[in-house]
Amino acid sequence: MTSRTLVLALFSGLAVAPAAAQQADDGALLLDEIIVTANRTSSELAAVAQSVVVINQQQIQEVGYGSRDLTDVISTLVPGFQRSNQTLSGGSETFRGRNVLIMVDGVARNTPLRKNSRILSLIDINTVERIEVINGASSLYGADATGGTINIITKRGWSETPEVSLTTGLSAHTENPAKSLAPSASLSVEGYHDRIDYFFSGSGEFTQRAYDGAGREMPSDVLLGQGGMDRAKQFNLFGGLGFEEGTRRFDVTADWTYFRQDPDYLSNYNTDPVSPDFGTDYTGEPAEENSQYLSATMSETDFAIGELELKGFFNNIEKQSPFTAYDPVANSFVYTVNGTEKFNQTVLKAKRAGLSATVHTQLDQVFDGAAITWGTEYSFDHTTQQFADGADAIAPMTQNQFAAFAQLEVPVHERVRLQGGARFDQFFLNVDDFTRPTYKSSLLPVIPAVNVAGGSFSYNSPTFNIGAVVDITENLQAFGNFSQGYSLTDIGAFTRRAGLNSTSELGKLLGGQRNFDYADIAPEPQIVNSYEAGLRGDWGGFRGAVSGYISTSDNGTTFDIDANQVSQQEEMVWGAEVTAAYDLLDTVTVGGTFAYTDGLYDGEGTGDLNTRLPNNRVPNRFTSSLYGEWLLPHDFLARAEVEYFSGRKARPQNDEQELKGATLLNLGLSKDFGDAGEFSFAVRNVFDTDYTNPTATAVRGYKVAGQGRVITLQHKIRF
Repeated sequence: MTSRTLVLALFSGLAVAPAAAQQADDGALLLDEIIVTANRTSSELAAVAQSVVVINQQQIQEVGYGSRDLTDVISTLVPGFQRSNQTLSGGSETFRGRNVLIMVDGVARNTPLRKNSRILSLIDINTVERIEVINGASSLYGADATGGTINIITKRGWSETPEVSLTTGLSAHTENPAKSLAPSASLSVEGYHDRIDYFFSGSGEFTQRAYDGAGREMPSDVLLGQGGMDRAKQFNLFGGLGFEEGTRRFDVTADWTYFRQDPDYLSNYNTDPVSPDFGTDYTGEPAEENSQYLSATMSETDFAIGELELKGFFNNIEKQSPFTAYDPVANSFVYTVNGTEKFNQTVLKAKRAGLSATVHTQLDQVFDGAAITWGTEYSFDHTTQQFADGADAIAPMTQNQFAAFAQLEVPVHERVRLQGGARFDQFFLNVDDFTRPTYKSSLLPVIPAVNVAGGSFSYNSPTFNIGAVVDITENLQAFGNFSQGYSLTDIGAFTRRAGLNSTSELGKLLGGQRNFDYADIAPEPQIVNSYEAGLRGDWGGFRGAVSGYISTSDNGTTFDIDANQVSQQEEMVWGAEVTAAYDLLDTVTVGGTFAYTDGLYDGEGTGDLNTRLPNNRVPNRFTSSLYGEWLLPHDFLARAEVEYFSGRKARPQNDEQELKGATLLNLGLSKDFGDAGEFSFAVRNVFDTDYTNPTATAVRGYKVAGQGRVITLQHKIRF
């Protein structure tokens, strides 16, 4: 019997991709695995000239025994993706030091006009079939993939008779089980009948308090206005319906996410670590999410010029942040009305819709085995953000985007495959006239309101990629690529800080200027150039990959925590990644991942790379996960996992900005009892280690404790 999962291993200072490192249940090498994300069409992993990670359903289940957050699964199995900050937000959970594009079934969940990273933590893990991850910059799917692309592919019904699955779970912190008990349940039904397949799912979870490794109760909003996962309830409904007619297939999906957190107290950011302010009740509206996602796809494998896919989507996104109070040190920039700050929380609303057409055409008549994937896209985006009293926090914006793309693959030799492509995006942005409201600040008693004149703007973004894969032997490949990605720098943030974005703007404000033009403060789109080379191999009993990369940008974006300013300047990020897996026995597998990331930017404005990237871009220089899995007698499956993250010191001369690392142990045990269902038991942070969470701390610079020991019991039964 072969071992059932992929490794998380560590080899020396480089990094790799688990998908290339696994063996399928039927013994087939996973270099032959078919993926869809890397080239916008079905491709063998072995034909992709980038680092790729494929996380299958079994891995999701085994790594996620003690957590329902996909961030934990991805950060464990994907080198280069930073460790979870253990909150509702994805703040500082960067990928290779840059932004990550998150998609579900090929549709982006990001909000590009106003960045909000509350995505992965709210996706129902029970609806996920597999996850495909592309490491490094890419523009194949549009903006935001400057560090990587994560495509979450949802489940489809395969059973010829209806199958019902019920998953129930209980988790608790061992410090105080009664006050931290968190129940969860998920019910799904799936099947396939007469060319129609379906998958429907509903889930819910309730959480109470959370505790760190020292036994201290953790605050509800450690990231200052981002929200947390304690004292919360979450509900997810998902439905997918497919229909096949000859060479055609139609798919429709609908997804509703609701989340609500009701904190009892405000947070005290002046303690070490951040703690609940038990003397101050929380009086604001809850942190809340109420978002709906719809998509429809038609595919035709016998189209006149190849294979055709048509896709449409509509995202209705609403995210409410929690209230935060003024603090002269920790929160010195708040919205005030007639001297009160009670409306200092915002609701972000984004309505996004789009259409795309993709064609995959064989070019055998030109060159044997060659193919081109090409197409066009259109998307619409209307984004607003308002304070609790209805005042605009950012300028309302509407954007129309048109794009065309092409990706060519040519096998120039039986051992050499070349690929390259281009994408051109044209944007038409309308920014409404806007009054940036009055703020209270420690810099000035009152930061006066300013008027921002909007207007209509257009810009474009051509991007390119080229790469090669060489079969060194039957089991070993070399690959290399140059790829560009782009990001629409957080436009909303620049309008929210109008008059404060730079020293120049602040000087004009202090000089009495009260009118600004968006054209004068608008950020530049960011183009990232990524260079990568690596090796990957699959020898059955041993699988692994190693790669190194450099990425550069002339208009990198950096958020200065102390100055509360976003700036753009030249920057460079570099790193290395490794994954490996080895079957010690038929019943024992060991493995792991390792990543190194660091970078510099022109922090002094001299035209040189003279300053290390801030911690909120790279919270940990080194991360690794080591694991072992043992199939015990009577089909018990045991898993042990060691997580290591180094932390980082972005400013060597400033000890206060040093992030401390930690080493954690997680354990899991599961067994399938047949008709009685599958039972699992997991413990995260087995030794109840008291540590600082580097990723969470990096967001605002306030020390945030990591969660203490959590025990989870889970039962899954199928009918």
